[in-house]
Amino acid sequence: MASPELTLLDPAHYRRTPWKNGGGVTIDIAGAHRPGADPAGWDGMLWSFGRTRIERPGPFSDLAGFDRLLAVIDGRGLMLHPKGRAPLDAREPFRPVRFAGEWPIESALTAGPVGVLNLLADRNHYAIDLMFPDAGTTATLPGGHVIVLALEAAAIAVGARAIELAPDAAVTCDSATPLAVSVLHGRVAAASLSRRQ
Repeated sequence: MASPELTLLDPAHYRRTPWKNGGGVTIDIAGAHRPGADPAGWDGMLWSFGRTRIERPGPFSDLAGFDRLLAVIDGRGLMLHPKGRAPLDAREPFRPVRFAGEWPIESALTAGPVGVLNLLADRNHYAIDLMFPDAGTTATLPGGHVIVLALEAAAIAVGARAIELAPDAAVTCDSATPLAVSVLHGRVAAASLSRRQ
């Protein structure tokens, strides 16, 4: 079976977007909007994959209708406190937590600022997943749209094709079937978005 076509994403072209609540800036690695919507805005967004710094505790943006996955990738000590719900423990790096975008959430930092990776999508259109496969392992991602981000210098293999990634570079592809991604070396994040029928 032929390998899917891979598109390299250059960090120099990542967009900087203010948080919806204005409390910080997200570095947008990849995303999609409805036709005609401003690709730099929140209105009309279908999904987004990006990273940001949380420098101080505070409220999360209201993203009603979106499912969210968040993982610490730099530092440690992030706790999320949804109103009326049990806390979400994101203190351990590379351990995603899942929550609904409409939940009122206050963040707490127990060991200083952190860098986080965010994957979010309109739940009426996409199911999402985020994983951090170890070097020397192969992760099977659901069919759909896949983004693999290098958190340090890394190399991956998708099908018969191997590709070297500089830190913060990414590759993206679409696959109609589950996709096997082998991590040859380095630390990567693998995000997937599967369209709902």
